[in-house]
Amino acid sequence: MSASIIDGKALAQQVRARIADDVTKLKADHDVTPGLAAVLVGEDPASQVYVGMKHKASEAAGMHSRQIVLPDDTSQEDLERAVTDLNEDEDIDGILVQLPLPDHLDARPVQELIVPAKDVDALNPYTAGRLAVGDPTFFSCTPYGVLEILAHTGVEIAGSNVVIVGRSNLVGRPLSVMLTLKGRDATVTLAHSRTRDLAAVCRSADVIVAAVGRIGLITADMVRPGAVVIDVGTNRDDNGKLVGDVDFDGVVEVAGAITPVPGGVGPMTVTMLLQNTLEAARGRRGLPQR
Repeated sequence: MSASIIDGKALAQQVRARIADDVTKLKADHDVTPGLAAVLVGEDPASQVYVGMKHKASEAAGMHSRQIVLPDDTSQEDLERAVTDLNEDEDIDGILVQLPLPDHLDARPVQELIVPAKDVDALNPYTAGRLAVGDPTFFSCTPYGVLEILAHTGVEIAGSNVVIVGRSNLVGRPLSVMLTLKGRDATVTLAHSRTRDLAAVCRSADVIVAAVGRIGLITADMVRPGAVVIDVGTNRDDNGKLVGDVDFDGVVEVAGAITPVPGGVGPMTVTMLLQNTLEAARGRRGLPQR
């Protein structure tokens, strides 16, 4: 029996409609329009596409969107100055600096410079620290999207065994903490390239999240029948096709539910950026969250 396919595009549309309604209400009740600013350095085609998607999505939700485009040879000082200006701009509630930056620029001090109240990409170490002690401000957008998908799928997270394959600061690490917060209460194994007998570890899971960046890493023999498989991987195969970390054709015959690539987690990442921006707009003005 084949797994049910989790439609991330359809879920993203539902959540974005809810966000748009909340933005409309925020404007009507408090005369507040959430503002999102994206800083793009250089002309990397993929980064241009991602920033364009975020700009389009934020405007569709009724938000104020601003793009700061800097030349490829921008200095560290000029980039940090641009971020400082956005920190001080009262019309901007959320700031993101599109990664990767050109090689001569250091992303860490730029991320540390973004004021925590506007850190909607959740990359400032302060934000990560708040999450680590169980008092989160913003959730990283891709892990946040994974949580939404699991909730929408009806997965009972409390008490579940979740194996996350991949320990990056963008996905694996924050998601492992988010799933263990009170109210979610999962038992999480954070697996990686040094994990012994990865297949056996994965077979113990009720939920597998693959977030490594390696084509076909998770195969059917690694999945317990009926398990939920969330594929966060974004890779290009030899033909230039976008594929995930999961051997979809094999795993779909074993899993209970699975996200495709594309059309699974990806649409939810931008969606949760909008949610974070909405929360930032409320939080900066002392308004209650939804």
